[in-house]
Amino acid sequence: MLEYSEPIAKLIDEFKKLPGIGQKNAQRLVFFILRKSKEDVESLAKSLLEVKEKIKICSVCNNLTDIDPCFYCTSPDRDRSVICIVEEPYNLVAIEKTRSYKGLYHILHGALSPIRRIKPDDLKLSNLFPRLKPENNQMITVKEIIIATNPTTEGEATAHYIANLIKPLGIRVTRIATGMPVGSDLEFVDEVTMDKALANRHEI
Repeated sequence: MLEYSEPIAKLIDEFKKLPGIGQKNAQRLVFFILRKSKEDVESLAKSLLEVKEKIKICSVCNNLTDIDPCFYCTSPDRDRSVICIVEEPYNLVAIEKTRSYKGLYHILHGALSPIRRIKPDDLKLSNLFPRLKPENNQMITVKEIIIATNPTTEGEATAHYIANLIKPLGIRVTRIATGMPVGSDLEFVDEVTMDKALANRHEI
């Protein structure tokens, strides 16, 4: 069996820790880096450190941001009467690509999953409820909560859990239409499908 020198082996092991990266892909990445110039590698390393040093979680919506509150929470052009709940920050990007949604967001950073031992307390949900009060929302009443969790078992369970918490408050709660394949992830949905899913959302 071919053995790599220690620096190469260590870097392969580090890449294997990334999601979806196995031995072969890790090797490809390492040899790609070895072919790059020192300046390119230093730029990559600097970008990795910058992300860790400068990116934080928005105190209002839990989005990943370099300013707090984030761009979406502070934008005067957003409709503050509607909040869309998504599982991960990259789901927000998928919705923004439609260019049709102009409301605010709330990111959970996960979904309920007994298998992965993700419980309600593990979701970033507690800071949603203060946002529903006009005094914490520039004196604007929240009229609708759109739940845009993934159309998976975990996403559906999360949607129903959140709906049961919010509906007693008298706020309209809707779920995006499943114009997407069941079991799919919002991250991979095209703009047109996402636009239709938002437009055809229904009450839950």
